[in-house]
Amino acid sequence: MSRLRHPWAVARGLGSAKEGVAHWWAQRVSAAALLFLVPWFVITAVSLIGLDHANARAFLAEPMNATLMLAFVLAVTWHARLGLQVVIEDYIHTPWLEVALQLVVKFAYALAALASVVAIGRIAFTA
Repeated sequence: MSRLRHPWAVARGLGSAKEGVAHWWAQRVSAAALLFLVPWFVITAVSLIGLDHANARAFLAEPMNATLMLAFVLAVTWHARLGLQVVIEDYIHTPWLEVALQLVVKFAYALAALASVVAIGRIAFTA
């Protein structure tokens, strides 16, 4: 197998990081989840138009709606983080900038997911 690699790649230690398949599967699984969650979210958002705050909150506090909203938010943030990771890897060629941007993206999406979980929890448990 090593004879298929260029000698420079062997000398530099460059090669597969053995993470590509897991990343690919994670992105496909989150996309499959979003195939079902996005239509639910759009229908829910349209149905909430015109409701007052108390009724919209009561609707989102129902266990099934809170669970689906939580699944939607987590799937969107995970899928978006994976996609942005690929964009940074493909188009940023300065090593320190790539690492810095990857860290910023991971922390930003983790913070967004955490804030969403807290907000949905407050709606579901304090209605």
